[in-house]
Amino acid sequence: MVRKLLSKTFGLRDGEIFISFLMQLYIFLIITVLLIVKPIVNALFVSKLGADSLPFGYLLVAIIAVSTSYFYNRAIRKLSLVKVAIISLIIFSLAFLALSAILKFSLASNWILYFYYVFISLFAVIATSQFWIFANMVFNAREAKRIFGFIGAGAIAGGIFGGYLTSVIAPSFGNEVATFVASILLLGCIPIIKKVYEIRIRYLNTFKRKQVIAKQDVLESSAIKLIFNSKHLTYIALITGIGVFVAKLVDFQFSDFANKAISDPDDLAAFFGFWFSTFNVVALTIQLFLTNKILTKLGVSSTLLILPLAIGLGCLLFLTFPELWVLVLIKGIDGSFKQSINKASVELSIMPIPTLIKNQAKSYIDVAVDSIATGIAGFLLIFLIKRLDLDTAYITIIILLFVFIWILLIYRLREAYFESFKKNIQKTLVAENSDIKITKENSITNIKRVLEGGNEASILEVITRLGDFNSKIFQSSVVKLLKHPSNKVKIQAIDFLHDIEDVSVLDEVKSLVNEKDDTLVYVALEYILEKSHMDENYFFTNYLNHENEYIANGALMALAKQNSYNSKLGFKYNLAERLNDKIYLFKADENTVRKEVIAGLLISIANARMTHHYHFISEKLASKTSYIVKFATIAAGITSDELFIEDLLHLTLKKKHRKRAIGALKSYGPKIIDIILKLDKEDELKGNVKKYIPRIIESFNNDNAIKILTRLLKNKNSVTRLAASNSLAKLKKKNSNLLISRRLIKNQVSRESSYYRNILEIIISVQNNINEELLDDKTASNQPIYEARKKLIVALESELENTLENLFKLLSMLYNEEDINMTYVGIKSEIKEAKINSLEFLDNLLQTEIKSKVLPIVEYYVVDDKHYNSPIISLNLLSEKKYLEIIMRMGGSHLRLLIVELIAVSKNRNYVPILLPLKKYRSKKVKKLASDTYNNFKGFNN
Repeated sequence: MVRKLLSKTFGLRDGEIFISFLMQLYIFLIITVLLIVKPIVNALFVSKLGADSLPFGYLLVAIIAVSTSYFYNRAIRKLSLVKVAIISLIIFSLAFLALSAILKFSLASNWILYFYYVFISLFAVIATSQFWIFANMVFNAREAKRIFGFIGAGAIAGGIFGGYLTSVIAPSFGNEVATFVASILLLGCIPIIKKVYEIRIRYLNTFKRKQVIAKQDVLESSAIKLIFNSKHLTYIALITGIGVFVAKLVDFQFSDFANKAISDPDDLAAFFGFWFSTFNVVALTIQLFLTNKILTKLGVSSTLLILPLAIGLGCLLFLTFPELWVLVLIKGIDGSFKQSINKASVELSIMPIPTLIKNQAKSYIDVAVDSIATGIAGFLLIFLIKRLDLDTAYITIIILLFVFIWILLIYRLREAYFESFKKNIQKTLVAENSDIKITKENSITNIKRVLEGGNEASILEVITRLGDFNSKIFQSSVVKLLKHPSNKVKIQAIDFLHDIEDVSVLDEVKSLVNEKDDTLVYVALEYILEKSHMDENYFFTNYLNHENEYIANGALMALAKQNSYNSKLGFKYNLAERLNDKIYLFKADENTVRKEVIAGLLISIANARMTHHYHFISEKLASKTSYIVKFATIAAGITSDELFIEDLLHLTLKKKHRKRAIGALKSYGPKIIDIILKLDKEDELKGNVKKYIPRIIESFNNDNAIKILTRLLKNKNSVTRLAASNSLAKLKKKNSNLLISRRLIKNQVSRESSYYRNILEIIISVQNNINEELLDDKTASNQPIYEARKKLIVALESELENTLENLFKLLSMLYNEEDINMTYVGIKSEIKEAKINSLEFLDNLLQTEIKSKVLPIVEYYVVDDKHYNSPIISLNLLSEKKYLEIIMRMGGSHLRLLIVELIAVSKNRNYVPILLPLKKYRSKKVKKLASDTYNNFKGFNN
């Protein structure tokens, strides 16, 4: 019950609750101590030295902080963060104990007040900085976004508790007692630090700790150099500095007006204590109930804008009403927003920076940059107030100017933040795939080695890739292949050399004409006809009636091809009669004709455009001999006749003929799109065929191609939808002038997201059925049902993978394709860091409308938390009948077949209504199994 409440209210999940409470207690104690000692010292300082001395205090803080940060950073490099933190806490505690004695015996001189004013400023930045460095090490980017709001509430609660505690103890028992309590409370942080280190940092962050040890070059770099070398860190440093600068100006105005209104030191301390605590009450409310929601909705960069915009509005109000209550409001905005949503956003903004760099740079930013900004504020105030004797109201104008700069820097940080996440993901993925990277030079060397000494299969594969390189590089290697033992290799070599203008291998090719291989002879004759100076008449006169059957057949095929653009030549050499004779001889003695001769005849009929013999091609498209089907498919593509379209579409269902059938359909040109649209409209396209249509359509750049692909996006088959998305993305990349509706893509993203959720619910429900039977020891007796359910889960998980890939492919059409592709690879990576960084990058990239639908799915995939009560996505357990009905509505043929198989082995008559529609389903396999199962159920009734 408590866990569910914490999960729902604060986003805490199993395994995070204890560590989150420890971290919350840690920061609670730090801020409690700060809010005890700070009001006391500030009140004493302002009362004895006056508000005019505050700028000198600011300047002194800057000078001492810079030197302190140097020694502090050296300590971080040489010692572990845990040791540095513990030593720091002991020093701070002893100093507060000394302050208690100083106050007890009234030894607070001016220089002691200056010392403690500076010391407390250093304590504030160092102690809180150490805490947030620990938090960055303990939690990854996704956990931080959910948890930082909760643990940050500890800081605000500490502010409330410490402030009110000061307002009670100081007037009643004296400031010395309050500071003594502070020194004791501070020591309570030490066992917490040790515990956090033991349970999280030592074991769970081994990746980060190894990363820290490995990067010695970072150890040798100064914090300033690290910051200046990174745009991301530079912007964070500047934003931090301006935020502190503005806060000090606001604080000065607030203290100055308060000091003028309240003269008694104890009353002033109580006033400060009350308002600091009140500001923290507001901050706590924001932190507990709004920070997480605002960060989730707006993202890190947009959330950072809230504080400067609110301060800017407050300053405009002060220019109209220059009164204390307005300064209380501005100070309240600074105090409440800064410690809640702004603090969480700032800490999240540095998450993409590598751990060691982050530790050094953040320490410098929190201590030195914070203090330098304080010093600059002090110097400016001294100049304005002391030298120019200006009214403090003029400070408001300066605040407004720097608020404007602050806002500009936040917009620049957004770009750097994205870039840092991208670099992190890319570095991780490069490391993961470093073993398989091959340079282009190595590729060329490998290709030459294969061409000169590889086996037939590897040579044939390599030759198809030569188009990606300069052909002349491999010219000599390919020429040698004309003497290769394999005729297939010789054919591919001639094809390659055919397109090279300045090379002639005519003599070598002529020698191949006498080979007993129909295809090789035909290819060789074609090369001779085009490359030699031989007259066409001489060529056909000598070769058409050649006594060698292979040469005569090859010449006839060459004549048919020439006829396609020179009909006079075909007429001159009686092409039609020659082909008719061939067909007649084939029909007279079909069984004795070589398959190569039939193949040549099919190609010749197609090239000669002998439409009255196209039935011959149709017959061979249905042949049981793969070789014949291959050439019939090529022939059909050459004709581009509508007669063959349905047969070619049917061939896409057969793996061995698919690639060639798709190629043949592409050769029809753009008109194929209109034909497919017509078939689809008349519902004559088979469901399984549709998944291969996008590969045909993507080769055409027109609006009809977009039209048919967007139709296929709504198909029930996930493979079809994915193929359509891939083809749409290729078309968009190829032709930016083609209009693909963003609204349509967004709607499809929404549908895919819903589909993913539905499949998840079904998988979890099926698994729940399996688990229940395992508990009841029914698995052995119901083994067929168990197997049927497991098969269904495997199929559904495949649907999930397809849907996830499809989601990212659709997103690549809405956002930068390179960013989305990189994110998808990161999500699919085996490395947790890459997954988390990719998820966070996506969170910041997506618009709110799309993010709400996509991000929970991706996060669920990354976390891999297969439970129906997951805190990421709300899922329901469905009855078996219910999820079978859902699959019926949204699944393709394969899933429906699995449904029928499950119903068949379950022998549950309650599922009969699910079977009835499937008896008329278009898939013959599904229809038959559904009918047989239904008849079996009828038999049970009888």
